[in-house]
Amino acid sequence: MRSSMPRASVSGTCPSCQTVTSPLTDGTRAPVPTGIGRFVPPLLRETEFRRFWIGQTISVFGDQVTLLALPIVAVLILHADPTQMGLLTAIGLLPHLLFSLPAGVWLDRVRVRRRLMILCDIGRALAIAVIPAAFVLHWLGLELLFVVAFVVGSLSVVFDISWNTLFVSVAKREQYVEATALLNGSRSLATVAGPAISGILIQLFRAPIALLADALSYLGSVVFLRRITAPEPPIEHEPGTIRQQLRAGLAFIFGDPIIRPTILSAATLNLFNFCFQALFILYATVYLGVEPGILGLALGAGAIGGVLGAVFASRVGRALGIGRAYVLGLIVFPGSVILIPLAQGLPQALILVFLFLSEFGQGIGVMILDINVGAMIQARTPDRIRGRANGAFRFINMGIRPIGATIGGILGGLIGVRETLFIVIVLQLAGVLWLYGTPVLGLRGMPEPADLDSSGVV
Repeated sequence: MRSSMPRASVSGTCPSCQTVTSPLTDGTRAPVPTGIGRFVPPLLRETEFRRFWIGQTISVFGDQVTLLALPIVAVLILHADPTQMGLLTAIGLLPHLLFSLPAGVWLDRVRVRRRLMILCDIGRALAIAVIPAAFVLHWLGLELLFVVAFVVGSLSVVFDISWNTLFVSVAKREQYVEATALLNGSRSLATVAGPAISGILIQLFRAPIALLADALSYLGSVVFLRRITAPEPPIEHEPGTIRQQLRAGLAFIFGDPIIRPTILSAATLNLFNFCFQALFILYATVYLGVEPGILGLALGAGAIGGVLGAVFASRVGRALGIGRAYVLGLIVFPGSVILIPLAQGLPQALILVFLFLSEFGQGIGVMILDINVGAMIQARTPDRIRGRANGAFRFINMGIRPIGATIGGILGGLIGVRETLFIVIVLQLAGVLWLYGTPVLGLRGMPEPADLDSSGVV
């Protein structure tokens, strides 16, 4: 039986917004922002969501440093080959395969998951800080990078599953698309400015030292997480053993006619996208000859598409329907990647143009994809199984990534890096085939939550 307990109000005020009032249909008057407040999205005027958004924005900016600096440390300082690059990516993602399911069951029993998120942020900050310390002390090696990647990945599993529960505490159901758009918009903004800043930091201080920026960003996230007071969804203890509850999470996502094809399409895309990602930095720096600082600028400029995608994702969803908007993202995102292997052998200026256009298209596609599918899954998943369902979703969607990274590294070593990129880009596009003939294509707006009692899942 679903909980009927109403969610507490999360409304707040924006300190920089003066307001007037306007009449509502029931005769009361609601505040209407004036001055600069007119340009502040409604959700960012709500205190709890604003704190959540600021904390995550700080964190994703720091993540951009690690996304560029860590593989550059491996390639340019430790001279990693294609197989080792695939292994580094795979080890960082392996915890999602190992721990997502049990973490989902456990977190459905934890009352205050926000505290766990704070501890995870502190732990990740300390782990990342080990790399610059080891570099200064001349202890840095690939083995240490593998350990740090695994520790950060493990803490990220707990953080990310808890994140979904906190998300539904600071945003109402009807705000899911707007909230997801704002959070993904931050991520897009970070991918615009982040790689450029990362490239500058790497050029000035070298890649290992630049990683301190990510460690500090995790601590910035802690500051804002500590200030969130919104009540989390109530815990409903389900009968059965841990194994039975693990199965319940998997049974829900594979038994639901909307979530099942959605996950299978995303998993196919991620499998082959991470074959590509495992080799991308190696290919760009060694085969295309792009300097780290220039690569950061090219990626940052190209990710302007992500900002546009975040801005227009909800409009695309309304125009096409949320299901078909997801399909559009599944095509545009991987379709844009083909420009990267096509760039080899061209003049350096054209290589940078191809990188820019590719990243621009990927940014648009991934934001349309992520924002619409994220809102769709959040709306479809009932609160009482949210932790287990999110754990199962991450087990499939994230757990497939280390497998992809390993395959990419092995194929790159066997048949060549460029040849591997061409093959896996084509295979990414096959993910959309899972949606053929499913209810997803007919979805116009948010789906209703699944009825767990009638389905017999839990």
